[in-house]
Amino acid sequence: MKILVDADACPVKNIIVKTAKEYGVAVLMFIDTSHRLNDGYSEVITVDKGRDAVDIALVNKIQKDDIVVTQDYGVATMALSKEAHSINQNGLIYTKDNIDKLLFERHLSQKIRRAGGKAFNAKKRTKADNEKFEETFRQLCLQILKK
Repeated sequence: MKILVDADACPVKNIIVKTAKEYGVAVLMFIDTSHRLNDGYSEVITVDKGRDAVDIALVNKIQKDDIVVTQDYGVATMALSKEAHSINQNGLIYTKDNIDKLLFERHLSQKIRRAGGKAFNAKKRTKADNEKFEETFRQLCLQILKK
């Protein structure tokens, strides 16, 4: 098991690293060349700034029972197809039971935006969001480590 992070805009990198250190789990952080990252623990994989370059590099490294931290439903879908686990920055665990609905909602939002409409505005991140992520992330890590 390892933890792979779509790290360009990930607001919970510090929580991931802290938890991974406690459990002795390797972390791979994927970023593009417009970002810098050095947390002293993670292996940082830097890729070109091409469209979906980070996503492709990350997906190519996923193995069964890895944990992928991403906001991207497409990356989460690929993780699930490789029998890995996926969670977003708010603690939502992507599953085969919820991913189709999430992809459909994304599709509808894209259609609304293309037609000139407005999709929802993201709320500012709170301390409670970080706490929820950490609790769910720890539970997910422990569940996989017990296998």
